[in-house]
Amino acid sequence: MSDTKEHARRLPAGRKSDLATYVAEAGQVTVAELAERFDVSIDTVRRDLDQLDREGVLVRTHGGAVSIDGGPRTDRGLDVRLRMQAAEKDRIAKVAVGLVEDGSVIMLNAGTTTLAVARALRNHRELTIATNNLRIPGEISPKVFRDLYVFGGAVRTITQATTGPVAFTMTPGGAEVDIRCDLVLIAVGAVSESGYSTSNLGDAAMMSEMIQKGTRTAILADSTKFGRQLFAQVGTLDTADYLITDRAPGAALQAALDQAGVTVLTP
Repeated sequence: MSDTKEHARRLPAGRKSDLATYVAEAGQVTVAELAERFDVSIDTVRRDLDQLDREGVLVRTHGGAVSIDGGPRTDRGLDVRLRMQAAEKDRIAKVAVGLVEDGSVIMLNAGTTTLAVARALRNHRELTIATNNLRIPGEISPKVFRDLYVFGGAVRTITQATTGPVAFTMTPGGAEVDIRCDLVLIAVGAVSESGYSTSNLGDAAMMSEMIQKGTRTAILADSTKFGRQLFAQVGTLDTADYLITDRAPGAALQAALDQAGVTVLTP
């Protein structure tokens, strides 16, 4: 069917609405799949996706699109996740940096929310920062930190982070040096009454170990993560001192957080 006939048969706005709904339900789609389903050309689908991306309805990817709100079917690349709930992550970051004192030692895990935190630290000074997030050294101003350490281990390219032990050695083959920090900032994939979780077992183990190294822990999660439970448990609710999010949790989750002694912080 030609584009002229398609426009005559149906208004583009109607098609785009159906397309957006389909992407939201499927979670992740390709241009070819959409073209076949809606019986239009690939160029038409690309134009529709570009417009829906500009409107914030979905996230355009190479060769297709992913839903903003739907639960992840697979791990999404960092380039996609950087554009999802971006405004919410910035608001969370502004609250999070309010817990950071100049001259303190902080630990950040991988994730786009912690990248937002790194950028929001621009007015802080003399921090010691330890992280497995390979993007943070390029995102944070050298004026902010006195020392910046990146944990070694296996590199997960999809998250641009390392997965391995939360430890450092003074010399090759030497003994591990015990490390402690004032505040651990952990971005998670899901928050439920059972606790905090993420999709990767190695990431969960590393995040759990980071929490054990901190005097205080703040969990970072936007409200789309509430009421979900992913494959790997990071910790129960009481392993954190704070939950920093963009809006208050529902009554059941809030009650569980109160019971666990977790302070909820919102913008």
